[in-house]
Amino acid sequence: MTKASKTKSFAELHQAESGFIMPNAWDLASALIFVEAGFPAVGTTSAGIAFSLGRQDYAVEDPRLGVSKEEMFTRLKEISSGVAIPVNGDLEAGYGDTPEAVAATIREAIEAGLAGANIEDKQPLSPGLYDEVLAIERIRAARETIDTMQSDFVLTARCDSIQYSDKGLNEAIDRSNRYYEAGADCLFTPGVSDLDSIKVLAREIRGPLNMVMGLGNAEGNANEWLEAGVQRISLGGSVARAALGFIREAARELKENGTINFAKSQFSHSELNAMIATAHEKRSSL
Repeated sequence: MTKASKTKSFAELHQAESGFIMPNAWDLASALIFVEAGFPAVGTTSAGIAFSLGRQDYAVEDPRLGVSKEEMFTRLKEISSGVAIPVNGDLEAGYGDTPEAVAATIREAIEAGLAGANIEDKQPLSPGLYDEVLAIERIRAARETIDTMQSDFVLTARCDSIQYSDKGLNEAIDRSNRYYEAGADCLFTPGVSDLDSIKVLAREIRGPLNMVMGLGNAEGNANEWLEAGVQRISLGGSVARAALGFIREAARELKENGTINFAKSQFSHSELNAMIATAHEKRSSL
């Protein structure tokens, strides 16, 4: 796929009759594993990328502990250029409060080869949401940039009302519908994993809905969520955190027992080499 065809393919996934699962990668190797497994698209995870760099994510206590825009885009470009399927970028709050800053970030994302991206309405370094009027203007500015560049880039508006407001589902639905009117192609409302709430969101939110699995739990079934009307299912940083959890358990086993039973489930050297060679061949044929 070329950059343009990846973007078009990603847009079509959001309009298809059945939804899809989009796991989140934090480096090229993890992305290639998801490609090999047969997923039609991958997302990036700001959490996974941050943790792989030894930094904090989301609830960043100090700006110096976070990942800079430049560092994040370096990793996004590595992933998007290294796989032959669409990549959706986790752009957090757009790396700036103003609509102009969000527009500039979206432009960079398109130029970097991403097929889509998320923009959050939670203020960085704060538990609060952006003022609704400003949040809408930020989405509208992103939409105008996409249209000006004549791209099929998929704009996802993430609403964090469920996690950071006492108004719960109602505010998430209202804000999401306003973001849809402002030009978002997909709406993302993290914070619930019970099927009843998911059904309400899928019914009341007018555009394609993304729900995240593994946000602090191991609940839910992706197939059931798709049947409930969810168009796109992401995993956020859950796979990355699970991988780091495996490393911690391996370290404890080795330190406490001297054994390496964890190595029984390792990805073989030859399989990894073969996977990388296949991915290289596909990239070269683009």
